[in-house]
Parts: sequence; C-alpha cells; structure tokens
Amino acid sequence: MTHLQAGLTPETLEKARLELNENPDTLHQDIQEVRDMVITRPDIGFLRTDDAFILRFLRARKFQHFEAFRLLAQYFEYRQQNLDMFKSFKATDPGIKQALKDGFPGGLANLDHYGRKILVLFAANWDQSRYTLVDILRAILLSLEAMIEDPELQVNGFVLIIDWSNFTFKQASKLTPSMLRLAIEGLQDSFPARFGGIHFVNQPWYIHALYTVIRPFLKEKTRKRIFLHGNNLNSLHQLIHPEILPSEFGGMLPPYDMGTWARTLLDHEYDDDSECNVDSYNTPAKDIEKDLSPKSMKRSQSVVDPGVLKRMDKNEEENMQPLLSLD
Repeated sequence: MTHLQAGLTPETLEKARLELNENPDTLHQDIQEVRDMVITRPDIGFLRTDDAFILRFLRARKFQHFEAFRLLAQYFEYRQQNLDMFKSFKATDPGIKQALKDGFPGGLANLDHYGRKILVLFAANWDQSRYTLVDILRAILLSLEAMIEDPELQVNGFVLIIDWSNFTFKQASKLTPSMLRLAIEGLQDSFPARFGGIHFVNQPWYIHALYTVIRPFLKEKTRKRIFLHGNNLNSLHQLIHPEILPSEFGGMLPPYDMGTWARTLLDHEYDDDSECNVDSYNTPAKDIEKDLSPKSMKRSQSVVDPGVLKRMDKNEEENMQPLLSLD
C-alpha cells in the first residue's frame, strides 16, 4: 500500500483492487501516464495535476488511462466554459449559502451497505426568490468537491435521492432543457464521482415527462442507475435499507435536518445572514442560464413537448417501479 492509499480501509482497498483495477505496485505509473497526456490539450488550463488529484479521476474511470484523462480534461474545460459559475465558488457566496441552508444538497449521517454517501434533495424547498437553479448546481458541485476529498468515497461513491413531494408545476417550468443539460455536463461528464444510484420518489407526472426529455442526453450507464419509485417506497427500501433513512423516505430515523450539511461547510458562518439578500445576487436567472450554457440546444426551451404531457397519466407515478436494477 502506498501513501496515496493510506485513507482506505482494508475492505475498501480490496474493493478498489477488484472493482476499479487499482494496483498499488503500478499506482504512480498509472498517475504519470495520465499526467503525460496533459500536453495534448494546450487549450485547457490544468490547474491541478498532483498525484492525489489525478488519482480520483483514475478511480472514477476504473483506471482506464485515456478515459481518466478525458474526464480530467472535461473537468477543467467545463470550468473554463462556465467561468461565472466558479467566480465566487465558496460556501459563503450568498446564492450557494441559501441553497445549502435549504438542503441543496443534504447528506445523511449513515453510509449505505456499499459504503456510499447518501445525498438527498427535497425539491420543493427551492425558494426561487432567493437563489437560482444555477446556485443549486453550484452548491451541489461545491459539496461534491468537499466530499470527494475522502478517499473512501472516491472508491465507494454516492447515492442520490430526490424527493419531489409538493414540487409545483410552476417550479418545474424553470427546469428548462438547457439548464438540465448544464447540470448533466457538470455532474455526469465533468466530475470524478461514482454515482451508484439516483432515486426519484414522489415525483409528479410532469417530472416523469421531463425525464423522457433529458433521457437521450444521459449515458447508458447513468440511465441504468436512475430509478423512478413514485409513491412506492418499498422499492426504494429494497435498494437502500430503511434503517438508515429518515422518516420522509419511510425510514426508521427522525426527519432530516436540512441544515446538517450546510453547518458542516459553513461552520460558525451558518447563522450569519448579513450578506444573504436578494439584492446581493441580482443577476436574473435567465441571463445566468444563457451565459453559462456553452452548448446551445436545438430542443425547445419549454419544459416538455406538449404532446408528451397530453399522453401522460397523472396517476402514473403511483404504480411506477424502478426502471432497472443496479449493476
């Protein structure tokens, strides 16, 4: 075991060897091979190329050198193409801070039975008057940056649960395809995190319709890990044990405290709202979205094709089962 693996338990070391092809005897050589590819992309500013940083990309791509480098390049390219997103990329930024305090994202105290961190989002908590969808995305990316420092999570990964209870059609109308494309590029294509499952619960019919719009932009591997449970929490419990879930998800633990993760990031500044007001973050959301989406989409900016909505049964989610089982 090298010093780069010092933070891993024996069980996770074995998992890294079997599932990710991680070999302590060739670890430094693997890292160097990725680092050597940096010169092939002079158009990108690689701001970090140290061993520990490159290692998380290798783990995210199961030590396939070229795929790890491509992810590394996309990580920095995404930041170059969306400079405004990362100008004030810190927990105390007014928009990020408000999103964090509303639980975007939240993080459960217990890991699942695979050692994965469980992130939770309660969609209806979004206060559109105080922060934008871009702020929510920034808060999620910032949180992942902090969490991915843990080598255990680099290997074991994450699970995401999104609760759509009380999420209104008016709120959903802000989920334009271009905004969702921006999120997909940032999370699926440009970040070295392993997502073992993305679970939708209590989703209204229009969220399922929206999923049909974004599905073509998702990789097959990602699609296999998305589950639409509707009101069927039993199917969620088959994959994530109720013993570690809060009561909102039919679990055995008390209701989730939305400020848990925000307090971890903000510490003593959690209760300082002196800078957090609407005027301090006054760029219109539509302008931010326009400026930050690097690749124009040919699809309509409406939420979904009206024809799709017309065909959707409003009660469909009540009978919905997980789409596919995990690999």
